[in-house]
Amino acid sequence: MKKIVLVTYNPEMMCFGHVLLYALDFEEKGYEVKIVIEGGAVKLVSAFTATDAPFAALYQKVKEHGLIDCVCKACSAKLGSIDDAKAQGLPVEGNLMGHPSIEEYLEQGFEIITF
Repeated sequence: MKKIVLVTYNPEMMCFGHVLLYALDFEEKGYEVKIVIEGGAVKLVSAFTATDAPFAALYQKVKEHGLIDCVCKACSAKLGSIDDAKAQGLPVEGNLMGHPSIEEYLEQGFEIITF
């Protein structure tokens, strides 16, 4: 099975919407796919507390499919979205000085794409 991790740092909603689309497309085509929300993109987690947010339906579908592997602990704490991430049931990880370790995905055989 092909394995891919989409790591999103970009805080722009339009970019994030594409990450959601790509994740669902990869999954539909048989990939094992995970999304890591890092950097400024963690702020977008809070945007989805509103059901009328752009891409809200896509975001919900991605969550239902369990494709969001984690939200960065350090960045979400610093940028004020950690409580929203936890309230949405998203895993918050920080095993590398507060950030998720990208190397661990490589060790598990994932290809990494960053946005």
